[in-house]
Amino acid sequence: MKRIVTFLALAAVLAGLASCNCGKKEKPAEDKGIAPSKTYVKPEGALRIVQYNVGVFSKEIENSIPMVAAMMQELGADAMTVNELDSCNTRHNTYQLADLAAALGGWNYYYSCAMPYREGAYGVGVTVKDKILDSFTIHLPKGEGTEPRACSVVETEKFVLASTHLDYKSMPSMVIQAKTINDALVEKYSKVSKPVFLAGDMNATPDSDVLAELGKYWKVISSTKPTIPVVEPRKCIDFVLVLNNGASVEVLGTAVPTVFEHGDVTVASDHLPVYVDVKI
Repeated sequence: MKRIVTFLALAAVLAGLASCNCGKKEKPAEDKGIAPSKTYVKPEGALRIVQYNVGVFSKEIENSIPMVAAMMQELGADAMTVNELDSCNTRHNTYQLADLAAALGGWNYYYSCAMPYREGAYGVGVTVKDKILDSFTIHLPKGEGTEPRACSVVETEKFVLASTHLDYKSMPSMVIQAKTINDALVEKYSKVSKPVFLAGDMNATPDSDVLAELGKYWKVISSTKPTIPVVEPRKCIDFVLVLNNGASVEVLGTAVPTVFEHGDVTVASDHLPVYVDVKI
């Protein structure tokens, strides 16, 4: 009972943070005029979803937001799940997801606070070109892990997209967090006609108990080439999955991009991005 009360109290604190630091913003997107990638050509009619742990945009340089935005425009990204985001705290006194969305040309976005951090917040989010019709946060239990986590969910006219970042230390906690996501999203979307995508830094490899838990309801559709470290990558821990709800989804291609004209993946973050092209 004590754990449940503590978790509910944390959720209430995070809800309070949401009133000033988190939430959904919408405005028309603008084309920034960056030429599309010649290396990672997007098929005509594809929806390109990118998963990227951006490392609070400061792992190697002071502010990689402009670089990451330019890289995503070069890729022709249509939607992004973004992990490790600061919001108005003493480490980064800015609303990082809002800054990224603006740099992308005025994309829509929704941010979820995973925990209070340095007088502000820290969490995950989603940013998309499409209009956001609905959005909400799933608060994930800490358990024996290092810190509380969250799953940020948005629904557009054509698809649902969720972003998460699981614990990195305790496998039992990670499995519980994955189950919490399953319980919430399967209950809400198992019978809808639109596709539902889940993406994030799972801090777990394809053969892990975490992916086995997610695999009860989801299918991995992204590349399983390594996403960390950015130099001589050795492990895949970033994924895009689709819910097995019967919605029509055709996977057209996927990659872990490393070659950009408008950025350097070795300084943009400590993870590599991964994308998947789908036709819905």
